[in-house]
Amino acid sequence: MRDKLGLVIPTLNEEANIGTLLDRVRLNLDGAQIDYELLVVDDNSKDGTGAVVQECAKSDPRVRLLVRLGARGLAGAVIHGWNHTDANLLGVIDADLQHPPALLPALVTAVQEGQDIAIASRYSTGNGTPGWNPLRRVVSMAGTWTTLPLQKARIRVRDPLSGFFVMRRAVITGVHLQPEGFKLLLEILVRGNIRSAVEVPFHFGQRFGGKSKANLRVGLDYLVLLGRLSKSAITRSGAA
Repeated sequence: MRDKLGLVIPTLNEEANIGTLLDRVRLNLDGAQIDYELLVVDDNSKDGTGAVVQECAKSDPRVRLLVRLGARGLAGAVIHGWNHTDANLLGVIDADLQHPPALLPALVTAVQEGQDIAIASRYSTGNGTPGWNPLRRVVSMAGTWTTLPLQKARIRVRDPLSGFFVMRRAVITGVHLQPEGFKLLLEILVRGNIRSAVEVPFHFGQRFGGKSKANLRVGLDYLVLLGRLSKSAITRSGAA
């Protein structure tokens, strides 16, 4: 069976970015020789995000718009998109152009060549966050360090909080993922059916347009996730 990628792009008021992102993603995936569809999962944006996507979809049926009503949260949006595609390879990329679409072929190739999951990593080869102020970098690194006891000993990665990755669908088959929060990759690394992982380095860019969705709620959701995954890690150790 020929591989197919279902790439989810979660959006909330990303009118300034989504058209450019779709153009860049298609340009890079068209050269990767893989079937694909782009699932823009929008949490009922109040700007023109949906209209931009619908206009693009008129000329390219591989672009699909899925609107969630009364729902919020990146993880839930990504899961919603994955549940609406028959692709055997699943991926996610942010809509703000901080993730470089040019990296997609490398992520896809890594999975096609045998990896269960390929992660775009800010930290695999040093500092991939140019332009960040020192405080933001320290907070990010501290958040990453807290995940080390939770990750599987033989599959530890340096950027488990990345929001840009491609994996085999089998990784999450039978795994109930929590829709709350923003750090879906960490839960997949802790609870998923993963035997191998690779990190592909990249430099985290500046937001192209619009406003960041980071706020206090995001931080609180992350703490809740750590608590929940700690229980999973303890259960896993007890069963080993």
